[in-house]
Amino acid sequence: MKILILGAGRVGSSLASTLSKQQYEVSIVDLNKDRLQRLQEDLDLATEVGHGSYPSTLKKAGADGETILLAVTNSDECNITSCQIAKSKFNVKKTICRLSDASYLDSLNAFGENNIDIAISPENEVTDHLVDLIKHPGAEQIESFANGSIKVVSVKAKKDGMLVNRELKSIESDMPDTSTFVPAIYRKGKPLIPDGKTIIKENDEIYFLAAENDIDSVVQEMRLQDNSSSRIMIIGGGKIGFALAKALEENYKIKIIDPSNDRCEMISNKLNRTIVLKGEGSDEELLKSENIENIDIFCALTNDDETNIMSAFLAKKLGAKKTIIIVNNYTYINILPKNFVDIALSPQRLTVSMVLQHLAKGDVPQEVMLKMQSGAEAIEGIIHKNKFTKNFFDRPISEIPLPKNCVIAAVIRQDEIFMHSKNLLLEPNDKIIVFILGKTEKEKIDNLFLKD
Repeated sequence: MKILILGAGRVGSSLASTLSKQQYEVSIVDLNKDRLQRLQEDLDLATEVGHGSYPSTLKKAGADGETILLAVTNSDECNITSCQIAKSKFNVKKTICRLSDASYLDSLNAFGENNIDIAISPENEVTDHLVDLIKHPGAEQIESFANGSIKVVSVKAKKDGMLVNRELKSIESDMPDTSTFVPAIYRKGKPLIPDGKTIIKENDEIYFLAAENDIDSVVQEMRLQDNSSSRIMIIGGGKIGFALAKALEENYKIKIIDPSNDRCEMISNKLNRTIVLKGEGSDEELLKSENIENIDIFCALTNDDETNIMSAFLAKKLGAKKTIIIVNNYTYINILPKNFVDIALSPQRLTVSMVLQHLAKGDVPQEVMLKMQSGAEAIEGIIHKNKFTKNFFDRPISEIPLPKNCVIAAVIRQDEIFMHSKNLLLEPNDKIIVFILGKTEKEKIDNLFLKD
């Protein structure tokens, strides 16, 4: 499959790295020659120096009827124009367009019918994830599957958790009325597929599946649940900071800080209950004057990674109970000290996830990249009868031959959810959620979801 990526920034480079390792034929376009050269040295791909919306550039990059175009530059207008030209002049197979301004999402047909096949908004996705993490303060990562009926949640086990130093199967007696399943544990950074006899240890990173209403009770098994949060301080009144305040202000006490007079005035006029303050997140006197020691969750959401990190360090030092930041440079994720940054959310990871599900050859409603560096994923797909699956039906789910590092975590049949039911007989059109914990023969998973 031919993939043409426009934009070699952090998002485009992450997509190039991920897709070039998955047997796609990848080309990438950018105006920055040095950036392209670094990518070409590290990855198996083609590069083209030029402007992504110029027809001559698209032609040199090989755009044609077999190409899927990923327009992910930092300019919405460039991305839109590129999709229009790629469809009208080169008849590309599919266009996926990154749009930062949500107002464009309701007007896609204004840019020509079917010129933009898929529009993705990383900013909206980041906001939704932040809302989930604030509603469930013990969780470190929350992803939605099966139209929101199942959540995949990551939690760090602490010594005060009820299940710590006990066998995993004990959760069934602790919570007999709760349906949950643990398909994966990361211990000292290394993945393992647990069974009922696996002993949960302090600092294990545990991935579990549950309905949203059950998330907090399952988290309680792994660690003493954080107290409910009511006071939130947001650093950065940009698109994400503003959207988060708007989503939460009816139920939480929100303060938002931004250095721009104009931005402060604009968001103050559009928000109803949020306190808007002009200033910097690194201003110690300002944070003290706003009683930072009483803040339950401090969110640093500017476009500058260093500002977010240093603001979180200062907030924790001054007494904020919990810090959440967004980090655009994914390499920071694993080196941030947990005693200062509780959760670091990566827009890169979320954007790669959004793109992956639209590149799948089979019937895949959802595909989420859980960890960028290891390639860990969770995939929701519908099993159809094809040459690869024809012998699997009316046999137990446990007999489906999966490649290494893979496990089936749940089966959704119409409106019924089965958590890791080994003896459940597979039926056509069953929807399954598969965890991939590391390097594997992913094509064998993809083949399960082909229509024929």
